[in-house]
Amino acid sequence: MTSPRARGLVLGFVLDLALGDPRRGHPVAGFGRVAAALERRTYADARPAGVLHVATLVGGAVALGLVAERGARRVGPTAEVVTTALATWTVLGGRSLEREAHTVGDLLAAGDLPAARRRVTHLVGRDPSGLDEAAVVRATIESVAENTSDAVVAPLLAGAVAGVPGLLGYRAANTLDAMVGHRTPRLERFGWAAARLDDLLNLVPARVAAVAAAVTAPVVAGSPAAAARAWRRDAPHHPSPNAGPVEATFAGALGITLGGVNVYAGQVEDRHTLGDGPAPERGDITRATRLARAVDLATAATAVLGTLVLPPLVLKIRERLHTT
Repeated sequence: MTSPRARGLVLGFVLDLALGDPRRGHPVAGFGRVAAALERRTYADARPAGVLHVATLVGGAVALGLVAERGARRVGPTAEVVTTALATWTVLGGRSLEREAHTVGDLLAAGDLPAARRRVTHLVGRDPSGLDEAAVVRATIESVAENTSDAVVAPLLAGAVAGVPGLLGYRAANTLDAMVGHRTPRLERFGWAAARLDDLLNLVPARVAAVAAAVTAPVVAGSPAAAARAWRRDAPHHPSPNAGPVEATFAGALGITLGGVNVYAGQVEDRHTLGDGPAPERGDITRATRLARAVDLATAATAVLGTLVLPPLVLKIRERLHTT
């Protein structure tokens, strides 16, 4: 029999698939406003200030999750399922990511490259002004790959391991990385803690996402072997320790080439070449979202399995520690 946590994760996952993010009043947006207000008070061009900023906000999110989960548990299993489901729906972003990618594809299909350039900024932080259609497609697919890991795989695994506190704490850390974890003169030191925490939290999920992308490559007529080969060969050259494996594996699974040179706020970043197929075309956006959906489903199943396996395992470890 599945646990309330498992049922809540599944229900929240289904809600995200069906509805996506709320149009208004999204809790993550509210968290962002709180974080921005706190930053005005805590900012200093120093790492300790950034550590304090991250600890306060992530710690607060974890504490809120603990209170919510324990309160629901006292009420009963149904309340625990509903609380976990709402938290899961709040932190997942798979359906919204898919919508944004398809919107970019639709604009390109309509021949409106300027609008597609503007829209792709909803997905990536690179300068879109000089992007041609192929570069917009590449940016979209790279975002689908990376954010499938960040916005679906990682939170589902965090929820399986640590319940509502894990869901809210992970989302808080990931949001802070997006807000201040940039290598700019202003944020180089203050954003260090946010960037490093996000790297740490995504270390395992990114590789789970890459494995899932390789295993499910046949859903887009891809080769698991080609996906694994691209991961092994190309990911080490990517500047991100976590985006590299996922983007390289997606490139190999889709049979296309990703990576290259991007410009972020005037700074040039070389992501090297990922995969060894042709440059991506507009239709590859749909294939990428189909692969992402397969990765999402595989991860949801893994998360549910984790909720069944982890509690007995932890109990056995505790029993052995007490007897030694």
